[in-house]
Amino acid sequence: MEILGKLRNLDAYPKVNEDFYSRTLSGGFITILSSIAILFLFLSEIRLYVYSSKETKLVVDTSRGDRLRINFDVTFPHIACSILAVDTMDVSGEQHYDIRHDIVKKRLDHIGNTIDSRKDGVGGPKIERPLQKHGGRLDHNEKYCGSCYGAEETDDQCCNSCDEVRDAYRKKGWGLTNPDAIDQCKREGFVQRVKDEQGEGCNVHGFVDVNKVAGNFHFAPGKGLPQFNFLQDLFNIQAEHYNISHKINKVSFGRDFPGVINPLDGVEWIHKGESGIYQYFIKVVPTIYTDITGRKIHSNQFSVTEHFREAIGYPKPPPGVYFFYEFSPIKVVLTEENTSLLHFLTNLCAIIGGIFTVAGIIDSFVYHGHKAIKKKMEIGKLR
Repeated sequence: MEILGKLRNLDAYPKVNEDFYSRTLSGGFITILSSIAILFLFLSEIRLYVYSSKETKLVVDTSRGDRLRINFDVTFPHIACSILAVDTMDVSGEQHYDIRHDIVKKRLDHIGNTIDSRKDGVGGPKIERPLQKHGGRLDHNEKYCGSCYGAEETDDQCCNSCDEVRDAYRKKGWGLTNPDAIDQCKREGFVQRVKDEQGEGCNVHGFVDVNKVAGNFHFAPGKGLPQFNFLQDLFNIQAEHYNISHKINKVSFGRDFPGVINPLDGVEWIHKGESGIYQYFIKVVPTIYTDITGRKIHSNQFSVTEHFREAIGYPKPPPGVYFFYEFSPIKVVLTEENTSLLHFLTNLCAIIGGIFTVAGIIDSFVYHGHKAIKKKMEIGKLR
C-alpha cells in the first residue's frame, strides 16, 4: 500500500471534481475551433504519410563509358520519307549517316493522314536472280553478288541492293549521280519511288544509341548529307525549296520515370520561306530515380534552347533540324520515400498536444479578461 501511495503521488494528471468545473460560452467556441484545427492538421499528416515525397540530391557524375539511347518522334509535313535521313555524329569522331535500324517511318498525305508505315530501310526487295557479279556472269551454283560499281573495298564485297551501293559510294566520298545506271537501284525503283513521294510528309520515330559524349543527331533531306547535292541535281530542287517545318511529338534521353518533364514534347516550328538550319541546344542532366520499392531507373533530364540559323555562303549548307546535346557533370539523384510511422505518430502527438495547450492559453486569457472587465463594470470603474 505504501508503494501504491507513492505511485499515486507521481500522477501528473490530477483529477478535478466535476462540481468545481465552470463551463463558458467562449470556452465552447474555442473548443470547436481547436477541434477543427486538429482535424485539418490530422488529415494533412495522413496525406503526407500515405503519399510518397521525393528527396533530391546532387552528386558528381563519375560514370564512364556509358551509352545513351535517344528516343524521338518527329513529324515533317513537307518532306517525303524517301529522302529524309537521320544522322548522328559526336566529338569522338563517330558518325552514322542515314540510320535505318530501330526507326519507323510513316508516309503522310498533304492533310497529315498516314499513307503507309514501314521500318526504314525496307524498300524494294534485294535482287535474287543476278545479271552480273562485279561485271561478270555467274556460274551455275554461285549465289548472287551484285557489283558496287567500282566502290568495292575488297574483291569479295557485294552490293545486293541500292542502299548497299549508295553506302559503298558514300564511304568512298563519291556522289551517286545517276542511280538509273545502277542495276540494283533500277530494279528497286529508287528514283521512281522518290518521284512518287514528292509532296508527301513523313513521321519518323524510333531511337538511336550513341556514345555518352557531346554530339548531335539531325534530320535532313538527302539520305545522308553526302547525298544532298545528288538530290538537288536529280530533281532540280534547290535548298531553299525544302520546307523543314516540323512538330516534335517526343524527344527524350533514356527511360521515362515518374514526374519527368520533356520540354520539347509538343514543340512545333513553321517554315517561313528562308533556307537554313533549325537548331536545338540541349543540356542533358544524368538522373537516377529510386522508387518506393528501391528500384532504380537510370535516365536523364534536360533543358533546351533553340535557334534558327540562316544558310549563308556558297554552296549553301543543306537544310535540316539539328539537336546538339552535351552532358552536365552533375548527376541528380531522386529518391521516393514515405514518412516513417514513428515520425507520423510524433507529429500527431505534437499536433494534438500543441493545439490543446495553445487553446488552453487563449481560453484562460479570454476567461480572466472577461472576469476583470465584468468586475470593473460592477463597481462602475469602466467608462
